Amino acid sequence: MTSSPLRLCFFGDSMVNGTGDDACLGWVGRACAAARRGGRDITCYNLGIRRDTSEDVLKRWESEAKGRLPADHDGRLVFSFGTNDACPGSDGAPRVAPDRTLTNAEAILAAARAWRPTLMVGPLPICDPIVDARTAELSLRFAGLCDRLGIPFLPVIDIARTSEAWAREVAAGDGAHPNEQGYALIAQAFMRWPPWKAWVAGPA
Repeated sequence: MTSSPLRLCFFGDSMVNGTGDDACLGWVGRACAAARRGGRDITCYNLGIRRDTSEDVLKRWESEAKGRLPADHDGRLVFSFGTNDACPGSDGAPRVAPDRTLTNAEAILAAARAWRPTLMVGPLPICDPIVDARTAELSLRFAGLCDRLGIPFLPVIDIARTSEAWAREVAAGDGAHPNEQGYALIAQAFMRWPPWKAWVAGPA
């Protein structure tokens, strides 16, 4: 590696974790592996947890990040959540009400941005029409929030929703998560994203 070390914490749900991927990489692992092959000295902490909502991320992100990003290291944060918020609870309503999700997101992102460089990737679909519609609406609201906070936001739900490979792998798997091709699709979009490219390009 020829660049200065960079520590990255990725927070979110099973889509961050890469659940369902036979290669156990997800989009996070693929993006970080490509950056390392490109010469960037990256330590990647994948802190995605299955079924985590914005409520869960709000409770845990700061303590988990501070244990991994000491003050004397270049540490940065990437967040992606919202799908589990949109999934139905026992009463059929979203597990987290949309307004509450946005309140949680603002609390997370404002504190994160004040502490470390921060990016956000939008939530992903599970091929359930009702949940995906809710998730798409959250993605739009996250985009507005991130614009207001000055945090780069990458919407990815339409990339996944229009992908035959994503739908095929979700159907062949557990009914919610893709496999290698689906995660590779999101990794490619993430790796082409200018804010991420700027992070992994330098400083040399």
